[in-house]
Amino acid sequence: MTARKTPAAGSFDAFWATVSGGKTETIRGVTVTIPTDVPLAMEMRISELRESSAEQDIRELLGMLFGADHLDAWRDAGMGLTELQTVLAWGMAHASGKPLTFAEAYEAVMSAQGEGKAPSGQNRAARRKPSASTGGRSARTSAASTASARKSSRA
Repeated sequence: MTARKTPAAGSFDAFWATVSGGKTETIRGVTVTIPTDVPLAMEMRISELRESSAEQDIRELLGMLFGADHLDAWRDAGMGLTELQTVLAWGMAHASGKPLTFAEAYEAVMSAQGEGKAPSGQNRAARRKPSASTGGRSARTSAASTASARKSSRA
C-alpha cells in the first residue's frame, strides 16, 4: 500500500484543510500557518516540559505548533524572549480556539511576568521603593543594630 501525497476528495485530510483555513501570518520575516488546533502530542508534552527552559524542549514545542526550524530563523532575525513568549501565547490561543491579537498576547505575557517574577532587565536596586520621608532609598541597617541580645541561661 502506498501513501498518498495529496488528500483525496472526501477524505478527512481534505475536510480538515477546509476547517483549518490554512491562514498564515508573517512573524519576524517567517511565514507560519496560524494554528487552529493543539496537536495531541503537544498537549502531552506541555505538562512534561512545563518548567523546562532547555532550548531543545522549546524547539520541540515550537515545531509542534508552527513547524520545524522557526526558532533559528526568529533568533537570526533578532527575536527576544518576550517576543517569543508573545508568539507562543498567541499561537496557543489560536490553537485552543480562543484567538488573541498580538497585543492581547503581549498583555497576557506581561501580566504573567508581573505575577511571578520581576520584569526582565531590572536588578534588585532598580526595584527598591524610595523611602517615604525623604524620597531617597533607605539606608542599610547594620546587623549589630538588629541582632538580638544574647541571653545567658540561669541554671
